[in-house]
Parts: sequence; C-alpha cells; structure tokens
Amino acid sequence: MSAYSRRRAVATLSAAVAGGALAGGLPATAQAADRGRGRGPAPLKRAHAHNDYLHGRPLLDALDHGFASVESDIWLVDGQLLVAHDESQLDPARTLQRLYLDPLARRVRANGGRVYKGHKLTLQLLIDLKTAGDPTYRALSKVLRGYGSVFSSASGGRVRRRAVTAVISGDRGARAPMEAEKLRHAFYDGRHDDINSGVPASFIPLVSGNWNSSFTWQGTGTMPAAERNWLNLIVHTAHRQGQTVRFWATPDAPGPARDNLWRTLLDANVDWINTDDLAGLQTFLRKHDS
Repeated sequence: MSAYSRRRAVATLSAAVAGGALAGGLPATAQAADRGRGRGPAPLKRAHAHNDYLHGRPLLDALDHGFASVESDIWLVDGQLLVAHDESQLDPARTLQRLYLDPLARRVRANGGRVYKGHKLTLQLLIDLKTAGDPTYRALSKVLRGYGSVFSSASGGRVRRRAVTAVISGDRGARAPMEAEKLRHAFYDGRHDDINSGVPASFIPLVSGNWNSSFTWQGTGTMPAAERNWLNLIVHTAHRQGQTVRFWATPDAPGPARDNLWRTLLDANVDWINTDDLAGLQTFLRKHDS
C-alpha cells in the first residue's frame, strides 16, 4: 500500500471501535455429538480455498476438508463462463456451472438445504472475474438467477441468506451493473478503501487486500507493533460495519513462519485464512481454532 493510500485509509479508519469476534469451530465433544446425530465435523469457518479449481477435484476436495469458502476464476468466452487461472488453460468443458454451480445445487438438495448436512453455515463462493467486469458479471447474473433457490440474494438492502453466497471479485467493472440490480444473487468483494465508506454490508460483505501491499512481515519472529496495530484497525473497523476480512498472497509454504502468521491472523480475528494447502490449513484450524 502506498504512503498516500495508507494515510487515506488511516483517516477513514481512525474512528474505528473494536468489532465483534468470529466464532471458531466446535470443540471435540460437540463434534462427537454431531456425528452421533448423523452430522459430520463442524466446517472450518475461517478456511478459504484460494484458486480452488486447481485442485484435482474442484470444489469437492475443499468440501471434503471442511472449507467454508472456495474461489473460482472465470472468463467470459463466446457467452460461456469458463473456469481457469490463465487464458492458456481455458477449456470449454470446464464451465462454472459444471465445476461449481451444478454440484452445489445437487449437494444442497441432498443435504436438506445445506452444503454441510446439519450445519447452518452458508458457503462463500468467491468468483474472480478475469475478463471485463461489466459484461462478465451480466452474463454471470443471468446464470445465477437459474440457481436462485441455492444462492443468497439482496433486494432493497435486505439480505436473504441461503446455502451459498456468491461474492464477486476481480475486475472492478462489475460494480456498476451490480449496484443497478433491484434483485441480486451476488455480493461485492470490497477493498480497504471501501471500509467505513458508508456502503453497507448488504452490498460489500467482504473486504479483501493483498497482504504484501499492507505488510512487510512474513511470519518470522514477532509482527512489528505498527503493522499489528494496522491489522487490528482494518479488522475492527470492518467488523463494526458487519464486514468480514480476507488477505490474499499471505505466505503459504509449510513451516514455522506460515504457522506463526496464521496464528497472528487468528489472534487478530481475521475472518478468512487464504491457502492452496487444504490439508495443512485443515490440520492447523482443527488444532488452533476450536
């Protein structure tokens, strides 16, 4: 983050009051009781599968590990919403519907209206737009309307929560057509400048930022006090507005530095921990966030 941007954000956050905490997973005794009632272990409420579609079984691997949020990049190509990280990886068979929307709809039907049977958690589906935001979102909006019984919606500032909440990230051009919709089946992924901006959480429920644009610390030793204070200010102010917080590009190589950084994120009450290592984060959160 540039010095100007940091000063601007500090100015908008300076009136912040500490926000509420996000509850962690159920303790072991509660998980055992869940299994006795035919429910699986409590899902991991902070776990976000970054670039989920790169795993061998998109969506399904993350759900098998209990993740509460998954991320899919999409490209608008000849009217189709294709899932890929780079343009060179585009495959007409890998559509958003085939990899995510249809499997989610089937799972929700099978589980009585929930992604995780017996648990009220709403799965976050973060959809990163890789092509121009306006036309890509308009195409996506039409598709999401066909899954209206599965996805949360908003109208007139009121939110109706369902089994899955779609949050739109990536190209910023999506914002205008989203704001113009009277009924939306998706929500907007904000940035730090959106915190305390007056835009309600019914439109921006999530605020994301590049870790390396705001912090120099990479998990070794103790986080510098000034950076820790900045992290706390971001989180507390977003929570006061009813928003959750995510950072991308956090260190993700297994080892003490990553664990130390993840513990610091938990201590600061960051809502989403971003990883490509599904098993690694699952193990960490089962141990430290229960």
